[in-house]
Amino acid sequence: MAEVILMPRLSDTMTEGVIAAWHKKVGDPVKKGELLAEVETDKATMDLESYKDGTLLYTGTDKGGKIQVNDLLAIIGAPGEDISNLVKGGKSAAPAAASATAPTPAATNSAPAPTAPAAPGLDLSKQEEVILMPRLSDTMTEGVIADWHKKVGDAVKKGDILADIETDKATMELESYKEGKLLYVGAKKGEKIAVNDLLAVIGDEKKVNLERILAAASGTSGASAPTVASTTTAAPPSPTTADVDSTHSGLSVSADGRIKASPLAKKLAAEKGIDISKVTGSGDNGRIIKKDVDSYTPGAAQAPQPAQTSRPAIPSAPAGQVSYEEVPVSQMRKVIAKRLAESKFTAPHFYITMTVDMDKVIESRAKLNEISPVKISFNDIVLKAVAVALKQHPAINSSWLGDKIRINHHVNIGVAVAIEDGLLVPVVRFADTKSLSQIAAEVKDLAQRAKNKKLQPADWEGSTFTISNMGMFGVDEFTAIINPPDACILAVSSIQAVPVVKNGAVVPGNLMKLTLSCDHRVVDGATGSAFLQTVKSLLEEPLRMMI
Repeated sequence: MAEVILMPRLSDTMTEGVIAAWHKKVGDPVKKGELLAEVETDKATMDLESYKDGTLLYTGTDKGGKIQVNDLLAIIGAPGEDISNLVKGGKSAAPAAASATAPTPAATNSAPAPTAPAAPGLDLSKQEEVILMPRLSDTMTEGVIADWHKKVGDAVKKGDILADIETDKATMELESYKEGKLLYVGAKKGEKIAVNDLLAVIGDEKKVNLERILAAASGTSGASAPTVASTTTAAPPSPTTADVDSTHSGLSVSADGRIKASPLAKKLAAEKGIDISKVTGSGDNGRIIKKDVDSYTPGAAQAPQPAQTSRPAIPSAPAGQVSYEEVPVSQMRKVIAKRLAESKFTAPHFYITMTVDMDKVIESRAKLNEISPVKISFNDIVLKAVAVALKQHPAINSSWLGDKIRINHHVNIGVAVAIEDGLLVPVVRFADTKSLSQIAAEVKDLAQRAKNKKLQPADWEGSTFTISNMGMFGVDEFTAIINPPDACILAVSSIQAVPVVKNGAVVPGNLMKLTLSCDHRVVDGATGSAFLQTVKSLLEEPLRMMI
């Protein structure tokens, strides 16, 4: 039976999408997971995958056309099937499960469409009181309840934080876009819920048929029937120093110590290098909104430092006795394993290493930090040099798309950040247009929020090149695995004080090795070498990158 795919909401502010490209045409066979189209939103161009096998029978508009959120985008079914009623029905047709390979904010996905109606006569996606587990990252298949901010029986208002959801990439706040009483939660703190499974029910207990909703949910869920609402309680969340500076006492801080801000405000603050905990909110209940960030003037206060996390001590095994510990694989680690394995075994990597004389960078950095409002690191200087070099070598700033190569005209550099559970790659956008002090402030903010698991999806989307720096660990030299969809990644090693030969004499020197990993489908050896030579020349004469 043919099913429709409606235009999904791919950003918190999206109202319509523009079809940047169709990857299938009417009549083409489509398999689950294949790329259907590229959809341009108000924030980015994102890939839309099919979650259904069949034949593409209908498309809602041609390339360049606009479609409103929840309007008919495509129909997939059997060849020759009559779809006239579905085309006429448009919005009213039951949507097939399609997902963009980009995160969908919780604020706009309180009831995402499941793969099929939950039970005869009851489609949970259309129940006003039902909240299903949203897809909060491009690779998310399930979420872990890190914390509940409301318990069963509590009153919930539109915009209240319901829960913290741990995905494979970060822990994110789930806001309610419904009002009423929290009648049911689908899992306790620490438990997992699959995407599109029943997460919560909010409404008027006198009007909601909770038993029918739970029966419908248990009829489609692969897991056991949900826990009865009345027996589910959540421990009150306890604030940590990682959440917010304890000295901040404005209305924008909730009772549990969390900053109340819209996703767009958080994103703008991150782009501008603003500590959002210092911004005063003018929205409902002191919530920080876009105009508050736009009008904010930084003061002298410093951003709060992240709380130090400590791992539990590993018990020592008795001498001569076999002992081990098995730790469940986290969502983040699962995705790291999957994506990097795919990158390593599908993209033919090759590597180029060059040694850079860092004497002038060391000298310049000391002088810059005498006047810079924020401390500039060696990594910030490398990032700036890479950004300038990418504008001169656009072939490096590109992606392999199978039947074509995308050469990006903008420079968005991902910075690999090691955290306790794995690795995140937040993105410094339009890095070529930013000063060293702006880059330094933004990298520090992104790294701090990555370690605190406070990054939002927009913070890690859209890189065109990646830098991985292990110099702070004293690493002499290493190679890095390419971060898809980028064509290259630069591995930065430590600066080493060694004897060097200059003008025929042996003198003290400071050398650093850079290793460029390249996707040979996109970049050839000569191209990669020319780019790395430009980076080397910029670092050895830092004034050149200031022009």
